[in-house]
Amino acid sequence: LEILSQTNGGQPLQTLANQFGLDARQSQAIVSQLLPALSQGLQRNAAQPGGLESLLGALSSGQHSRYLDNPAALTEPATVTDGNGILGHILGSKDSSRALASQVSSATGISESVIKQMLPLVASLAM
Repeated sequence: LEILSQTNGGQPLQTLANQFGLDARQSQAIVSQLLPALSQGLQRNAAQPGGLESLLGALSSGQHSRYLDNPAALTEPATVTDGNGILGHILGSKDSSRALASQVSSATGISESVIKQMLPLVASLAM
């Protein structure tokens, strides 16, 4: 979260906020709730046979740093596709993604539908 808050003056978080009609505080609250779950999913995947190699391969070939370098890329439709692919690997199922969105909605008071839309973008940023 600190990296996202400091990179390009916090522009990635502000881009998310603007895209979903939120203020910077709300965007940061959502991301701070999502990142631990995504991190746990990455850890689970890395612990499986071949998982660490797969993760390192995805990190090195996925060009995910572009979302930090150019936060406007978060508004591109391809980012959602990329993020959904990441979520499939990290969380394993749409049910897990929905449960996470529900949990974060309860914790932040922000609509579950907004969080579901943000989730793939945050996954892309997390990578």
